[in-house]
Amino acid sequence: MAPAPLSLPAIHASHVGIWLCDANGRTQRVGRGEAIAAVAATPHLLLGAPLTGDRLGYPELSGLDLLELFAFLYPARFAVPTPAGLAAALGLAPPPTEDAVAAFLPQAAAAMLASLEDPGWPEREGAWHSLQALVRQRWPWAPLVQPRLDAPEKSDRWLFARLPEWEEAPPRPQPRQVCVNAEAVAARLDRLTGDGAERRPGQRDYARSAAAVFAPRERKDAPHLLVAEAGTGIGKTLGYLAPAKQWIDEAAGSICISTFTKALQRQLARETERLYPDPEVHREKVVVRKGRENYLCLLNLEDALQGGFSGRAAILAQLVARWAAYSRDGDMIGGDLPGWLPALFRRNGTTALTDRRGECIYAGCPHFRKCFIERSTRAAAQADIVIANHALTMVQAARPRDGGAPATRLIFDEGHHLWDAADSMFAAALTGQEAIEIRRWVLGPEGKARGRRRGLAARLADVASYDEAGDKAIQAAIQAAGELPGDGWLGRLAENQPWGAIERLLAAARAMVYARGADPKSADSGYGLETELADPDPELVAAAAGASDAIEALLRPLMALGKRLDALIEDPPDWLDGQARARVDGARHSLGTRIDTLGGWLSLLGRVGGPADPDFVDWLAIDRYDGREFDCGLHRHWLDPARPVAEAVYRPAQGVLVTSATLRNGARGADDWEDADIRTGARHIGASVRHFAVPSPFDYARQSEVLIVTDIARGDLPALAGAYSRLIEASGGGALGLFSAIRRLRIVHARIADRLARAGLPLYAQHVDPLDTGTLVDIFRADPHASLLGTDALRDGVDVPGESLRLVVMEGVPWPRPTILHAARRAAQGGSRYDDMVIRGRIGQAFGRLIRRADDFGQFVMLSPSVPSRLLSAFPEGTPIRRLPLDEAVNHVAAANVRHRESAYAAFSPS
Repeated sequence: MAPAPLSLPAIHASHVGIWLCDANGRTQRVGRGEAIAAVAATPHLLLGAPLTGDRLGYPELSGLDLLELFAFLYPARFAVPTPAGLAAALGLAPPPTEDAVAAFLPQAAAAMLASLEDPGWPEREGAWHSLQALVRQRWPWAPLVQPRLDAPEKSDRWLFARLPEWEEAPPRPQPRQVCVNAEAVAARLDRLTGDGAERRPGQRDYARSAAAVFAPRERKDAPHLLVAEAGTGIGKTLGYLAPAKQWIDEAAGSICISTFTKALQRQLARETERLYPDPEVHREKVVVRKGRENYLCLLNLEDALQGGFSGRAAILAQLVARWAAYSRDGDMIGGDLPGWLPALFRRNGTTALTDRRGECIYAGCPHFRKCFIERSTRAAAQADIVIANHALTMVQAARPRDGGAPATRLIFDEGHHLWDAADSMFAAALTGQEAIEIRRWVLGPEGKARGRRRGLAARLADVASYDEAGDKAIQAAIQAAGELPGDGWLGRLAENQPWGAIERLLAAARAMVYARGADPKSADSGYGLETELADPDPELVAAAAGASDAIEALLRPLMALGKRLDALIEDPPDWLDGQARARVDGARHSLGTRIDTLGGWLSLLGRVGGPADPDFVDWLAIDRYDGREFDCGLHRHWLDPARPVAEAVYRPAQGVLVTSATLRNGARGADDWEDADIRTGARHIGASVRHFAVPSPFDYARQSEVLIVTDIARGDLPALAGAYSRLIEASGGGALGLFSAIRRLRIVHARIADRLARAGLPLYAQHVDPLDTGTLVDIFRADPHASLLGTDALRDGVDVPGESLRLVVMEGVPWPRPTILHAARRAAQGGSRYDDMVIRGRIGQAFGRLIRRADDFGQFVMLSPSVPSRLLSAFPEGTPIRRLPLDEAVNHVAAANVRHRESAYAAFSPS
């Protein structure tokens, strides 16, 4: 029997309207003023305070948020943060209409509170202890939870007692040299796909081809490299997992699967359950790895729980502690921490709970043996399959000290993103934000700064007391770091009063950008300003010389300190026990990273007033957001960022598979791999590269169509908004709208959200709704009537099969931004041909969101009257493409929606 609803008032606000439900269960629709007065006077039940407050126009809204209660009661459980999503998570009937939501909230709250009296509630341990702290923090739910939660008969194990300790293990031996048999791979693929599954020849051919990368390498620096394009629906994941598992079993080796998006990391983790069905074995054999900044830092959390946080942030810390006790791996970004939880606190404090750069004290931490990051690192060293992201894979290959020896077999899924990932990984930036980070790493807290960040002297006090040369190096580094920018540097630059050699360099760079760059008043406020690092003025040349001296003055003692630490490890003194050794190893790791950064800065400064390096593109930039400066400095990127990938990542490996559904960017010829080899870096490897392509099995002529709208003028925002609204209405929702500029996205959303909501079609948007992208996609996926507007992250990172995504609307041709970097690469790679390659890749990725299953149907609409015909090869062969005015496009979409509803009715109606 369901518990009686709570006798508390509730509020629900949407684009349709605002409803209040009183304590007796009576619901009425009210205006904004009446609603704001009611919630200001009495705390109301609500679902998602930031989003409700945004809809209400009252950003300071607070009350009894059901999502906070859910996070306390069910840590690490998934729930879509909507009324229907909450109902599904609780096993309740969802509210049928918008006006029934307010009355539903007291029912949902009562159902959740009933868990406290359920003897089978699995997350009971630790709840009473956590509640006592939340009572002290005056958590709004505490008075309702406290009477229902009895103290445990024996003391609860608190978080730091519950977490298991990791154990050291010997390194894995080198894999045996074996050749994987193609027939054995095909047989394993059959077992993985399951009895009775449809045999897909394309998938079998793909698996046999992928087996080649697991053969022994014939000569040094010549890996078996396969560049393979597998059309959507081939099943490429199982296609490469079959030969990978065969090789793992025969060679006792390990592989690294690298991806670009967190969504694919999660998907791969689920797919590998077919290889290891037992959950405990899967946990041991498959490890998902991310950068350190993704994981909860237990020492930061302890500081927050012991008074480092106050107010709402202190409540967040308690809820995160509840989650940490039940989390699979402590991953706060894309893991099992609800993505909506930080948004409830307006991101107040979450960054302070992760492992920030230069902060970790390794073995000096009291939680070192329970650290999520260290556990992940050690688990990965013993795992058969490590699922990482492109950036981390490149870091491990380029800097083996950052994560152990790289794997000998690498699989790069989402290989079309390798270029962008490498562009970020192998770049150098001498900016104010980067420089102040190194200053803080060397000096530690200054002035009134709070926190546990410690400088070099504090982290290596035992080394300094033992080794005189090491102590001198530390003191010299501290003195030299004083020349780096300190707090308030941006203000000093704005007032033209720089302090120190690096600030003088930044001031000269900033002045040169304003002198030569675009007029800031005419530039898009969402972007920064930039100018080429060519023919620099005398002020910049002089400032660069002074900055070089200052950086060398810091680099020399850091390098000397690195040698002293190496000597300690090679000839350890008596006091260097296990913990001290781990602490020194941690210092060596972070020291090496900073030395590399400083070396990159010196190389960049050598360019100022000197000859250009043809391998690099150098420029000056002022970074801005909404017209406000937040950073400035000098930048260097590889002209071809795939070159260092080939040298640092591919060549040391034995075998590499680079795969994606869109590697060739619409190339029609079977032998046309030029674009793919450019973007992946395969052209730098030579004769050992192989290519393989298999087209999608989907019938795009039947399952899709492309509509190019010819009567929406570029820059006509009212017409653009009207087109989005009419198309979404015609499709009945299920639309993904893609924009190349945040400003236009916000304008369109503001014009059409209310209208669509009145038609029963919820509209959500990146950069508008106070929710993270992952949560927005979860909401979109769960509601076939919802639509979602977004930018590049949605073009590449959305996997929504089925009815929830049946229309993609792109505002126009996704032309590349005319930056200095793009102009240089365009000139080097053939001018407009390079542009076309980039654009076709973007269009192909956007179209790829539509058809994910054999029974999907989708339409792709481009609101641009002048899409060049040469770009249309981005769409799969056979896809119908029509150029037509908006009215006809709306009719096409509406007719397809009617057909879809009729076929769905026929499929589910009794015969």
